[in-house]
Amino acid sequence: MQLLCQLDDIKEGHSRGFNIGDIAIIAIIKEQQLYLYRNRCPHRGINLEWLPDQFLDADRQLIQCATHGALFLIHSGQCVQGPCLGQSLEAIPFTVSEGAVFIDLKSDQPTDTPRLDSED
Repeated sequence: MQLLCQLDDIKEGHSRGFNIGDIAIIAIIKEQQLYLYRNRCPHRGINLEWLPDQFLDADRQLIQCATHGALFLIHSGQCVQGPCLGQSLEAIPFTVSEGAVFIDLKSDQPTDTPRLDSED
């Protein structure tokens, strides 16, 4: 497990980008739930944002690819509009401990998305 950030680094209803080595990661907190995905569009394999930390649509309800406008559900990463319809962003496995977010880039296990208000 590798430290990604502190939970306080990500604000409710917002997104933030991180780089760990050559891996770009999107972090989003929505309704006190943390979601982490690789910052990589399944259509073109490029980063999703056009400005730093700008991954969400104008209403902050969906993840949006700035290149071709594809829209992804925050809770699952599934594309619901655009050229990669039906494909999904790659979830990053993580754990939250003592206010810190740790990622597991080597795990093939599905990500458990614990509620932030049930933190240990």
